[in-house]
Amino acid sequence: MTLQDKVKALPSTPGIYQYFDSQGHLLYIGKAKNLKNRVKSYFRFTPSFGPSQNTSARIYKMLTEAVDMAYIIVESEHDALILENSLIKQLKPKYNILLRDDKTYPYIYVDLNQDFPRLEITRKVIKGSNIKYFGPFSQNARQLLDAIYDICKLVQKKSCLKGKKACLFYQIEKCLAPCEGKISKESYKQIMQEALEYLQNHKLLLKKLEEKMLFFSENLLFEEAARIRNQISKIKATQTLSHIDLAKLEDYDIFAISIGEKISCGVMIFIRQGKVTSSTHTIFKSSTGFDLDELYRVLLMGYYQKELPFRVKEILVYDEFSEQNTLEVLLEKQFGHKVSIKKPKIGEKRRLVELAYNNAKELLRVEDKKHDRNIYEELQKLFALQNTPYNIETFDNSHMMGTATVGAMVKWDEGFIKSKYRHYNIMAKDEYGQMREMLNRRVESFDKNPPPDLMVIDGGETLRQLACKIIKKSGVNVDVVAIAKEKRDGKAMRSRGKANDILYSDEGVLKLDPKDKRLQFIQRLRDEAHRFVISFHQKQKRKTDQKISLMKKKGVGEATVKKLLQYFETFENIENATFDELSQVVGTNIASNIKNIHN
Repeated sequence: MTLQDKVKALPSTPGIYQYFDSQGHLLYIGKAKNLKNRVKSYFRFTPSFGPSQNTSARIYKMLTEAVDMAYIIVESEHDALILENSLIKQLKPKYNILLRDDKTYPYIYVDLNQDFPRLEITRKVIKGSNIKYFGPFSQNARQLLDAIYDICKLVQKKSCLKGKKACLFYQIEKCLAPCEGKISKESYKQIMQEALEYLQNHKLLLKKLEEKMLFFSENLLFEEAARIRNQISKIKATQTLSHIDLAKLEDYDIFAISIGEKISCGVMIFIRQGKVTSSTHTIFKSSTGFDLDELYRVLLMGYYQKELPFRVKEILVYDEFSEQNTLEVLLEKQFGHKVSIKKPKIGEKRRLVELAYNNAKELLRVEDKKHDRNIYEELQKLFALQNTPYNIETFDNSHMMGTATVGAMVKWDEGFIKSKYRHYNIMAKDEYGQMREMLNRRVESFDKNPPPDLMVIDGGETLRQLACKIIKKSGVNVDVVAIAKEKRDGKAMRSRGKANDILYSDEGVLKLDPKDKRLQFIQRLRDEAHRFVISFHQKQKRKTDQKISLMKKKGVGEATVKKLLQYFETFENIENATFDELSQVVGTNIASNIKNIHN
């Protein structure tokens, strides 16, 4: 069937639709209340079949590349919205917008059912009938909590009450030792109430900290004064919008978006009981343009699809967008109470969304000037990539004589993101199998950690083709390039005092000048992946050597250890093997020695 025939044959039911190009690459995923009506609106049928002139420039370009489509039927429009969001995150279509920093924000909570409760940080819902949450906090939740514990003599650690004996915190006058009954529940409750006031009123907390800093300074305790000063500066850094103080003690989540040519900025402001608890932002990047409706949907779905300790009833947005009513119904079902998404026209609420929008514009301006993006555009041209490669993952593996085999991935997003680095313990013995195992595991995690714009493989064309095969099988849109040392007579040129690296891509083999910035950029990524995997390999090798040494002391020779590893693959499997299983491989005497080692 042609694309035209498939469009005409669509059912009039809710579902999601997918467009593909001539190479089978996924171009776009959309959702519809009525598949037939929605998809037909993309096209004109006379005088010839083609993209409709009423679509945006981005969608029109997508449709000119589309030669095929597929669809999935669901029960309702809300199910379609959820499935669409999930598939976009996993498959990374070329023309969809993806939320990369899918964060879970921390909250501070207290369980008031406890006799002597503590303030603690959580990123998930805590079960309990009388738990109070504060937040979310975009940053410095720990500094805020530490400052309150400095001022209020609360139970400092979870383990304190279990000890039944006053500890060091009591001696340094940071706790009143409820573990020994030195303070009543009623008196402790008053201290907790004071702590909650500081948590809700940061101005009051900052004033108290400044008094304490002055006291330390006057008493020549300069280290303590400097510590309090640092606390103050970090708390103030989160309070850029703290001058907002509404007359009504209401709760709002506020969203605003500013669109640029290749990057856009979404701002979120969280107001609890009439005061700003925190604000944060996310940067969207796209080489195919932006759609305001899609940006709002992605931003809100990215935040609200996570399990939240606190759920507002009113969401304020700077712009109206097409998915508002659908999202309201979806969130009502998810939250268990009515939710409204509104664009306020006048008054205090309008001032709030305008403030969020002005912050989005300013953050976009700063972000646009922060980095030189020419290198990404040059890489896109050099390798003929589908997208501008802002987000890159680089893979490498390491082993020594087949032992302690490990792999590693490092992530780049206009800088190395070390919190996103990953290492892998690998079972395969050959380099090809090791890379296949590592990449398969990475692809399987795309539903939790979205795919990058570009994958860089430390290896030659064979490993690049392997990566392309795995990516294509998964249906994900990710470009792959590889970098390898030039070899002559089977030896790397680096061993002869040179560093001639070769690049491999769909465009073929590329040999660039060693001073070429594009080559140097890819080399920098490869070198960081190599550093990270080697450090992990050395750590695992030390563990392996310790286990081999332990076995040698118990009369198990190195050749026998190698035989055991060939059969059981890991030391953990050897430790967990039964006596009979070990006996079949190395005999009863050595099996007895091994079981004695681990008993």
